[in-house]
Amino acid sequence: MLITGLSGWSMMAHAMGDDSRKTPDCPKGQVYDSKTKTCMIEKSSMLTDQDKTRYAYHLAKTGRYQQALTVLDTLKQPNTKEAWNYRGYATRKLGRTDEGIGYYQKSIALDARYTLVREYLGEAYMIKGRPDLAKAQLATIKSLCGTSCEEYRDLHAAIEGHPEA
Repeated sequence: MLITGLSGWSMMAHAMGDDSRKTPDCPKGQVYDSKTKTCMIEKSSMLTDQDKTRYAYHLAKTGRYQQALTVLDTLKQPNTKEAWNYRGYATRKLGRTDEGIGYYQKSIALDARYTLVREYLGEAYMIKGRPDLAKAQLATIKSLCGTSCEEYRDLHAAIEGHPEA
């Protein structure tokens, strides 16, 4: 089933590709399909895991953490760096920081050079009162992309106590 009436567009900043890409908000239980450019039932076999993963991140970044986890639960191949990272992000935002850290570590095990997961892991360590561990993540990010990349700037701001909105 395709739903063609899409409500409001919001900017999606994701680490899977082009940050300027726009993702629409779909009704609950639906996921944006980048191929057809429509919202589809989230359990549709036509949806790719990549679209589901991207949309889960979009949901999490717009504060719909449980919905994001529900979408991630429908992945055929959930063992990707992005899926673990976004699961960690949504879980941490739901207040389950230790659980989120475990998911971040699974993401890092798949790709130690994935800077977005290191940013989020560092933020989780700040929540846990472990600035030493957060600074270690910051140092790793710096070695991977320098001090001008967004992940470095955002984690640095979180460590300094004034995270960007």
